[in-house]
Amino acid sequence: MMLKRGHQERHFDITGFDGSEFRVILRQSTANVLDFSAILAVRVPQSSQVFRLRRYNGRSHEHTNHIEGLSFYDFHIHLATERYQELGAREDAYAEPTERYGTWQDALLCLFDDASFDVPRGPQRDLLLEK
Repeated sequence: MMLKRGHQERHFDITGFDGSEFRVILRQSTANVLDFSAILAVRVPQSSQVFRLRRYNGRSHEHTNHIEGLSFYDFHIHLATERYQELGAREDAYAEPTERYGTWQDALLCLFDDASFDVPRGPQRDLLLEK
């Protein structure tokens, strides 16, 4: 990971079977091990923008789903939803608490599992999960 303003960050681009372009972004705070994100985004065709489909966050802050009025302080997974976008919120403003992971490495593996990615085994997998 590369050091950037108080956190380490790494990203890599992935091409889907149909040619769709995705970006996986990893962020880890240098001050708080529970402050991390593993993000799956799709690259918007013919632009430099990415659209966040899913974001796996650590337990470092309270999150509030404003439509439902629900707040929680836990590991959580953000999901892109049309109803939050219709309100002018970020595409992935809605989130659900989870107990499926506790580290950025496990969050990344959950992201890959949820998105049906083929994850390499052995040394390639270990390299992917290195800091």
